[in-house]
Amino acid sequence: MALKQHLAQKLEQRLSPQQIQLMKLLQVPTMELDQRIKQEIEENPALEEGAEVNEDEYDNNDDFDDDYDSDNDDQDFDISDYIDEEGSDYKTKANNHSKDDEERVIPLSGEQSFQEKLTEQLHLLYLDDHQFTIADTLIGNLDESGYLNRETEAIVDDLAFSANVMTDEKEVEEVLMIIQELDPAGVGARDLQECLLIQIRRKQDGDITRYTAKIILEEFFEEFTRKHYDKIAKKLEIEDEDLKDAIDEILKLNPKPGGSMIESAKNYQQIIPDFMITEFEGRLELTLNGRNAPDLKVSREYEMMLRTYAEGAKTSKSDKDALMFVKQKLDGAKWFIDAIKQRQNTLLFTMDAIMNYQREYFLTGDETNLRPMILKDIAEIVGLDISTISRVANSKYVQTGYGIFALKYFFSESLSTDSGEEVSTREVKKILSEAIEGEQKKKPLTDEKLMDLLKEKGYNIARRTVAKYREQLNIPVARLRKEL
Repeated sequence: MALKQHLAQKLEQRLSPQQIQLMKLLQVPTMELDQRIKQEIEENPALEEGAEVNEDEYDNNDDFDDDYDSDNDDQDFDISDYIDEEGSDYKTKANNHSKDDEERVIPLSGEQSFQEKLTEQLHLLYLDDHQFTIADTLIGNLDESGYLNRETEAIVDDLAFSANVMTDEKEVEEVLMIIQELDPAGVGARDLQECLLIQIRRKQDGDITRYTAKIILEEFFEEFTRKHYDKIAKKLEIEDEDLKDAIDEILKLNPKPGGSMIESAKNYQQIIPDFMITEFEGRLELTLNGRNAPDLKVSREYEMMLRTYAEGAKTSKSDKDALMFVKQKLDGAKWFIDAIKQRQNTLLFTMDAIMNYQREYFLTGDETNLRPMILKDIAEIVGLDISTISRVANSKYVQTGYGIFALKYFFSESLSTDSGEEVSTREVKKILSEAIEGEQKKKPLTDEKLMDLLKEKGYNIARRTVAKYREQLNIPVARLRKEL
């Protein structure tokens, strides 16, 4: 088959570099926006941070002829497009944030890691080099919760191949017992039962309740995990009150002893709200965090460079190349500042629509007043694409009189009642949560009974949907919620 050439017309939707830049900036939260601006300033010397200074050192009425001979028509441009005639086109200002305001943040420093703290304790013990190497290898094999999930045989092989240390399983077990004496209690355990037993044995002081708790963990651990309290009480021949005290003692133990040390060593990022909503005499006021509207301007030096190189571009190739470089940098600075301004406006328009849509909630703080709301609802109000609303809602937070919430918190699906009214699924989840909190712990409500309770309130909902909402609330099944 012969190859043929032909012409064809087709329409394609492509995003311009400016649109791509705006989409990327929209999904950046306030915490990261400062870093993004600093990065852009470092990469583009034509962009500067700070308010515009009105000076008369530049004669804006000078007329330069910027037309020069070029083999490429795309290089023709007007200098006025790149020079700030009025000093206000290429900058943004935050009207809701005073320059005198101080934002004080307590610095958080990282602490030692979980393994480092355990290794530090090893140095306080009388261990020879051989034992220390084995102990250090065991600590390195502990998971984040403080458990040893590898077989001792595998540890023996690791020591032989990686550290050239010859040992056996018995010696590794002996060193493991030493590690299990370190703090916090429970580290070095190979399963949950051993972890809890290590902790309860340290607490043995002749107290009958703690002794009963130890017996339960040693002999009736499976019944304990399945909450078969009647069987335990019958076999131990104790009263329900004594069993309850022993169970409470077990519940005080830490199932993840290493996790507490890991959490303390983490650096937590402070949430800085992107929006603030305040209520005054029944009126809601929305403000944007001042960090979202920084003072940016185009460099005056680059404007003067553009004028200078434009004059010599007709005769000098080097000046012509320099002119195009300056033009590119000024374009980048202008695009970035415009994108910041569009980001600011898009954030305000979107959040204003959300605020008005969920007005009753922002006035009362009652979760049941949240209306069903999806991305499409807000997109239709502000006249933007759903993907744009999704980018705005991503990683953004709003500060209200009832706490700081992620914007995604206000989006939820709808559910029809018997009367045909559309309600938010969040309202149903709150009713479920309140019903479970108020249930009798000796006889918790099953999913079927929760379904019947919701139907009595007018919510037509299936049992599997109740189970789904319960799991989303991180609430276990009825059997695991049972208490004495």
